[in-house]
Amino acid sequence: MKRTIITIDEDLCTGCGECIPNCPEGALQIIDGKARLISDLFCDGLGACIGHCPVGAISFEEREAEPYDERAVIANIVKQGPEVIRAHLTHLAEHGEEEYLSEAIAYLHEHHIPVPEYRPAVPHAFAGCPSSVARTIERAEEPSQISTPSALSQWPIQLHLVHPEAPFFRGAHLLVAADCTAFALGGFHPQLLAGRKLLIACPKLDEGQDVYLEKLSHLFTHARPASITVAIMEVPCCRGLLYLVEEALKRSGTEVPLSLTVVSIDGELISREQITL
Repeated sequence: MKRTIITIDEDLCTGCGECIPNCPEGALQIIDGKARLISDLFCDGLGACIGHCPVGAISFEEREAEPYDERAVIANIVKQGPEVIRAHLTHLAEHGEEEYLSEAIAYLHEHHIPVPEYRPAVPHAFAGCPSSVARTIERAEEPSQISTPSALSQWPIQLHLVHPEAPFFRGAHLLVAADCTAFALGGFHPQLLAGRKLLIACPKLDEGQDVYLEKLSHLFTHARPASITVAIMEVPCCRGLLYLVEEALKRSGTEVPLSLTVVSIDGELISREQITL
């Protein structure tokens, strides 16, 4: 069968092992100094490991693969203790994988293994893509019918489409935003976009991450921006966008004030921080 599954770029992988504890399914191991996918059966294709790779070596691909086997996975996980079981159940719950979650819990009951509390402990403990779970957000008030002026000041904005030598980037304050942030954050235009030139991308689903890296490096070298703000969702896979910007700055040799803004899946601005390279 053809399904989405992770793939590892061996040239980029440093063998640091950061991905290993973030794959409770046990699909990854360090072998010969590189992270390896040891079994298609163990990889659920949800990508919890992706946001924990510091060099962006892990991505998705769609290919022929053995079907994911939840019972084989949970049988392997119970050997690792209750905390790993808890991490796995939380992982499934956060991604809305109710069928796999039911299989895992049934296995635990059948083998008389206690089911640990697996709900996220804090409101923002959400590890999946914002689009991976059907979810309704309750709003206290009806939105205003008065149109809010747009702060967008240029086209194009999608990273694949922009020209790195476009004159409006020179010396500008840049906002490099993950696609979902503009839809999640109600105040995106006045709070983040005003006074900045915009670049948008999805570090999880967009193809051509190497092209993004080259384009950003070229843009930073040519434009010498006044500042760069990276806006991402709170989920781990979104941090790939920050990595791209950091790596592009290093390659370009450009010293620019860099900040990170994180938006919750509920549409709240969680944090703003300065990033030191």
